Amino acid sequence: MTKKFEFDWRIPVPEPLLAGCTFDRWTEERDNIVWEQNAVFKVDEYGFFIYWKSDGKDGDVIELCQVSDIRAGGIPSDRKLLSNLQTKHGNELDERSLTICSGTDYININYQHVVCPDPKTAKVWLDGLRKITHNVKANNFCPMTCLKKHWMRLCFTVDSQGKVPVKVVARTFASGKTEKLVYQCLSELSLPSGKSDVMEKDDFTFDKFYALYHKICPRNDIEELFREIAQGKDFIALDQFVNFLNEKQRDPRLNEILYPLYDDKRAIEIITTYEQDEKAKEEKKLTKDGLIRYLMSDENAPVFLDRLDIYMDMDLPLCAYYINSSHNTYLIGRQFGD
Repeated sequence: MTKKFEFDWRIPVPEPLLAGCTFDRWTEERDNIVWEQNAVFKVDEYGFFIYWKSDGKDGDVIELCQVSDIRAGGIPSDRKLLSNLQTKHGNELDERSLTICSGTDYININYQHVVCPDPKTAKVWLDGLRKITHNVKANNFCPMTCLKKHWMRLCFTVDSQGKVPVKVVARTFASGKTEKLVYQCLSELSLPSGKSDVMEKDDFTFDKFYALYHKICPRNDIEELFREIAQGKDFIALDQFVNFLNEKQRDPRLNEILYPLYDDKRAIEIITTYEQDEKAKEEKKLTKDGLIRYLMSDENAPVFLDRLDIYMDMDLPLCAYYINSSHNTYLIGRQFGD
């Protein structure tokens, strides 16, 4: 966007959800019954996932954007599991329980059941999870944030020892690519590259994941664009960048008063924000990495992000909105036919 706009898509995650709590988890699907005891459940700071891990078990996540409902209560139909849960949690089992309904559609729904330590904790998590689900603005965050979300998911789905399996990382990039290429790129980044290897979460930083992404999925289109703008040089000069912003990035139909042309000041602001090379930043130049980071940011959203602040803001009671209908839905008595 011509004017700098801070896209605030995040809903603050309540502190009890960030701190986490120990729950029992169970699922019941046909003949497959799972009961995982003493799993630590948390929600990440961005509200992307609810994730959990218990001793000796692999970590797992549920994407909150796929959660359709959070229900109070829920008891198993399997008598043995019900007896075990009641023995541990007593007669307050239903009051302590939550049912998390999730899925990519409303037909194939997965039911994840958790049992909280007490009814008060269940109420806190029920209200907290309902607050951060159905975040429609999160459907419009930029590709860079989307990459961060994928990286966070990999860091949460650790093995029983709390480490990131290399095969899980390889599976993320395996679509259309050979696993051999993924392992080779991991080796080039000085990361464990064997199929059975694991890596420490602290070693698998977002910068490493970002570099791995560009090795496996190079942006040849941006490479070509960079060469076109830079005219054979290793950087884009300030005047070249301003010209690119006005001729390629800005919609010429926009009002020049409301959406003024890009100038040196705005271009320098963009370079300062997205350029990682300190020398290039001081010389007011943009490298290829800086251009990629800029194009993958919220600055280049396909929609005007400021419109999302007011469009479809339907959190108020229905009586607060003006209902405009072209049909006779609201007509009564003699109004018909007028």
